[in-house]
Amino acid sequence: MQLKRSSAPSAGVARPAILRSPIREGLPFPLGATWDGLGVNFAIFSANATKVELCLFNGDGETEIERIELPEYTDEVWHGYLPSARPGTVYGYRVHGPYEPDAGHRFNPNKLLIDPYAKQLVGKLTWGEELFGYKIGHADKDLSFDDRDSVHLMPKCRVVDPAFTWGPERRPRTSFERTVIYEMHVKGFTKLNPHLPEDERGTFAALIHDRVPRYIRNLGATAAELLPIHAFVDDSYLVEKGLRNYWGYNSIAFFAPEPRYLHSSSVNEFKEMVNQFHAAGLEVILDVVYNHTAEGNELGPTLSLKGIDNANYYRLIPDQKRYYINDTGTGNTVNLSHPRVLQMVADSLRYWATEMRVDGFRFDLATILAREPYGFDEGGGFLDACRQDPVLSGIKLIAEPWDIGPGGYQVGQFPPGWAEWNDKFRDTVRSYWKGDEGKLPDFAARIAGSGDLFNKRGRRPWASVNFITAHDGFNLTDVVSYNEKHNEANGEENRDGHSNNHSWNHGVEGPTDDEAIIELRERQKRNLLATLLLAQGTPMLLAGDEFGHTQQGNNNAYAQDNEITWLNWEGISPRGRQLLEFVRKLIALRTTYPILHRGRFLGTEYNEDLDVKDLTWISPTGEEMTREQWEDAKAKCFGMLMDGRAQPTGIKRRGDDATLLIVTNAHHDVVQFTLPEVAEGNHWVCLIDTNVPERADYTRHNIGAVYEVTGRSFLVFVLNRGEQAGKLTRAGLGAILDISERPLGDLG
Repeated sequence: MQLKRSSAPSAGVARPAILRSPIREGLPFPLGATWDGLGVNFAIFSANATKVELCLFNGDGETEIERIELPEYTDEVWHGYLPSARPGTVYGYRVHGPYEPDAGHRFNPNKLLIDPYAKQLVGKLTWGEELFGYKIGHADKDLSFDDRDSVHLMPKCRVVDPAFTWGPERRPRTSFERTVIYEMHVKGFTKLNPHLPEDERGTFAALIHDRVPRYIRNLGATAAELLPIHAFVDDSYLVEKGLRNYWGYNSIAFFAPEPRYLHSSSVNEFKEMVNQFHAAGLEVILDVVYNHTAEGNELGPTLSLKGIDNANYYRLIPDQKRYYINDTGTGNTVNLSHPRVLQMVADSLRYWATEMRVDGFRFDLATILAREPYGFDEGGGFLDACRQDPVLSGIKLIAEPWDIGPGGYQVGQFPPGWAEWNDKFRDTVRSYWKGDEGKLPDFAARIAGSGDLFNKRGRRPWASVNFITAHDGFNLTDVVSYNEKHNEANGEENRDGHSNNHSWNHGVEGPTDDEAIIELRERQKRNLLATLLLAQGTPMLLAGDEFGHTQQGNNNAYAQDNEITWLNWEGISPRGRQLLEFVRKLIALRTTYPILHRGRFLGTEYNEDLDVKDLTWISPTGEEMTREQWEDAKAKCFGMLMDGRAQPTGIKRRGDDATLLIVTNAHHDVVQFTLPEVAEGNHWVCLIDTNVPERADYTRHNIGAVYEVTGRSFLVFVLNRGEQAGKLTRAGLGAILDISERPLGDLG
């Protein structure tokens, strides 16, 4: 690590003048800095500290004006009440205690620390040697104590006034089975959009403009999932390369929004954004990182938790407490087995869910949160806390169910009430459409809701969050355009990122002028999107995939805060606009026919009166699949017959009794597919054929007719019962799917 010495004063910095602000005992709760209308209560947990000093600064955080020793220590919480403090007060902490790295203690009062409960940060972190509790250059010896002051390099905390006028309750409260998630980045989504004020792009303020939530909602999504917006740090090694931590998976304050995403000086900007999204019928889900912090391993900086009570906040190697357990791969692991640390995370979640009114969370490396000292436990403290909490148990909780520790892969093992990212869906669907052999049975399981993983303990198909792309990995265009990763821009000689991408360039690596390859790639995009959006489970669409954004083959663009990741709204091609309209049609189709978002697993319902079942797998001969056909490794074409009449009685919705047939063909050539006979059915109407994405009319096909299924294509048929033969016009289909007159918006 090459860090420059600061020219600012360090060792021997004079203490600020003693202004003798009156300090009272205050209360040990709530933790953090809490304005009560008369003053501010300060409370911070540290079981091993010997003294805690509250440091006050001027408005911009540049000058330390006073240090006040917190007068009381109750239940391992240091606290005091400052009548003179108001919203806007800028502060930080200096914590005294033993500096004994081998015993797990790293107290150093020369290092200004961020309050773990800070609701807002002022300024940004500047890398320098003074940030480290030990002397750089002595790391391999004894981690010698460093007495230089870090105050001039550190962001500071600001007391906030929580008052905000929300108006009428607008939470959409969309049921999970009706949810369609749109994963997006605050800056990447807005930075290049010419329809948004230039000075607001890249911030929450840009998302407040009604055209943004209107675009997402009119696309058909019901929830916007934001990549991390908790305050985070740009890693020193990235700064040295001229890069930034673009994704934000490097948190340092779990209650504070990232300052770079605030156009104004108020955290209420985030609340305004949530209010606008709710008014448009969109839920807001936050991607949160509670598994580690930006303080890194034993050689990392002292910014907050490490200097407050390192031995309790982090998991340390039991017989070598100088070192950290690194199940996250980022240097440290937050110790949620400690009740106060668990409280901090639960308090943070409740703060965002109640005070900021977000509708759910996606937990990065969630297996870490469920770890106890003995390993993953679906009945562990954190998961139990969420399950019984009256706030958290009623919102959307989504796990990324893996980490790099022993037994870290836990897809399908989270308890009832949780949804999980299903990477088996991503890998299987990509491999199937790539044409890999022997994928048919697994592909069928994935599009039917992955019941082999989730159909237990009353869990529902929505527990499987299906995705073909996400922020991490290739985006959709690159999945069909590259065989290999191209991460040279990351400055790691293309060594970073996954190599097993299940992608296919279709004959040329990267962009090409070959029209045949371009057309095949476009059809494959439609195949992948149709599979995602019409499969059972909860679909998650990556922002930009709907119109073909490319990252130029970079599958690990975490440090690319530039045109590689920013969505190019002005550069959307005619093919991109066609793809965008196709996505709208798919989501409208999903919404129109409830059997495409069933609350029960398919294959479990049978109607004796009608002698029908809700799911039948159909071979190209029009008959039910046989065991031999399932075991045929070369089989790449089949049908999924879903009959809504078989569902249990109850309140009926429009389209509940519809019968749909999905046909997929990953073979390179045409397959003659016999449309199956269904009781009371007169004709099949093809609503989707990825080989013909746009058509003027929709011809009816007789029961038992043979349909030529183009190689590498996805089709959807709906059964007509009793109608006269003829054609269904495009306008008629639009009326059925409720998309013909719905404006998309003008973001692009």
